[in-house]
Amino acid sequence: MRKGRELVASGYGLRLDQLPRPISSQGLFGNERPLELEIGSGTGTLLTRESECRPDVNFIGVEYTKRYWRLAADRLRRQRRDNARVIDAEAGELLREDYLEDASLQAIHIYFPDPWPKRRHHPRRFVQRESVARIATKLAPGATLRIVTDHEGYYHHIEKVIAASGLSRTTFEPLSAARDDELVGTNFERKYLREGRAVYALAAKRATGPYAVPKTSLT
Repeated sequence: MRKGRELVASGYGLRLDQLPRPISSQGLFGNERPLELEIGSGTGTLLTRESECRPDVNFIGVEYTKRYWRLAADRLRRQRRDNARVIDAEAGELLREDYLEDASLQAIHIYFPDPWPKRRHHPRRFVQRESVARIATKLAPGATLRIVTDHEGYYHHIEKVIAASGLSRTTFEPLSAARDDELVGTNFERKYLREGRAVYALAAKRATGPYAVPKTSLT
């Protein structure tokens, strides 16, 4: 990106008070295409590439770092990705409040979330039983939660959370925009692959029947 260029979020970057309730493809995009959510969109690399590769799907991202949100929105605007938007918000708030209808999302993507590696910081990790229980209610029957991390300890924690969630493990298929040696094609993944670091991927699917939140998941 050229240093000093003005970032324009208008049209592609949304704030919570600009969102329809509930969020839907019809309300945001004016059509009934499947809707997918990326939690932690960063500067919008995945949103931009995946929305180009799959124009028959609508994408929303959520990013709480203001500069990254502006960068992502500006990138979508410049490349005219009319099937993608990025929301300036904290993901937990989006999931807790009435912005998303139950069973409304075809996929939820969480790629390289902050691992909070120190033990005393583990409660700050986003992937916890409570957040995954809420995520599961937003997935449509048969829809998939996809997570990738470079932190082995966090990965094992995620495995335990998913095992207690009522979701079923399934094969992690690379995204459409990923290159031959990639799973998702984000900037973090490419950096870690250049450094020779391992990445760990997990996919879990909601069953086709009604979803029952495990009693121990929500407080």
